[in-house]
Amino acid sequence: MASSELYGIRVQPVPPFSSLSYKPDPALIHHCLPDELMLEIFTRMSPYTLGRAACVCRKWKYTARNPTLWRAACLKTWQRSGMEANYMMVRSLYDSSWRRMWLQRPRIRIDGLYVSRNTYIHTGVTEWQFKKTVNVVCYYRYLRFFPSGKFLYKISPDKVKDAVKCMHFRASKADCVFKGDYVLSEDGQIEMALLYPGHRYTLVRMHLRLRGTTVGANNRLDVLKILTTGVNATELQNWKGSILELVEGWEEDETHDPDVPAVSHSRGLSPFVFVPFEEADTSVLNLPVEKMDYYVPG
Repeated sequence: MASSELYGIRVQPVPPFSSLSYKPDPALIHHCLPDELMLEIFTRMSPYTLGRAACVCRKWKYTARNPTLWRAACLKTWQRSGMEANYMMVRSLYDSSWRRMWLQRPRIRIDGLYVSRNTYIHTGVTEWQFKKTVNVVCYYRYLRFFPSGKFLYKISPDKVKDAVKCMHFRASKADCVFKGDYVLSEDGQIEMALLYPGHRYTLVRMHLRLRGTTVGANNRLDVLKILTTGVNATELQNWKGSILELVEGWEEDETHDPDVPAVSHSRGLSPFVFVPFEEADTSVLNLPVEKMDYYVPG
């Protein structure tokens, strides 16, 4: 049962041991629970569940604003920055408010997928020289991020409810899920790189911008650039760092394999929309082309 569903439920307090004259007095559940137990329940909620719980009543709102809850969320989210750096940042930039830091600091969400829905027109075969069929082709780009600096990438015509099942590190080769590295700057810019295996290695570099439709949402990724380029196989064998470190300092038109030219893509650049895992089956992005030929991410 969700935390917000408990509000308004009347419960029967447990009578004291060996008390025969006790008459139970029905009361609302948030009146029965002590503050310590209520805080313990809130510590087990995700930050987004805390936001929903804060809308239930005034007492829950004050409990959800306890600094210890948001400090734990911030330290877990930006664990790669280090505890000391996070403490210095919250004091200097966010007036020592962990909740303000959570809302205002750019943050990639890891509790779902970022989905880019792309469509284009494909001309069909001429029929009897009178009709010329036109097909609307739809495909998706999927991104799943991890706190470790890794991400998973997939291009597929599969709907969100089907693609979410294979977006993990145990995916088989048939699922065509590729692993890469990313880094997020403090101004919301994301640099990403991944390697397509094959007869000739192809390097994919993406430059994205993180934003939100509301404060703290971080539910949109604008595609600024997608570049593909070649990389030398010998260079990969001798490299022990991340793919992102390998391409650091490369120019946009730079390629290390003359048979794989550098290409800057101008199609399939629709913004990514965040879809939580619990909404993967019900997301509007699952609609077929005949019901939604074009999607405006907002």
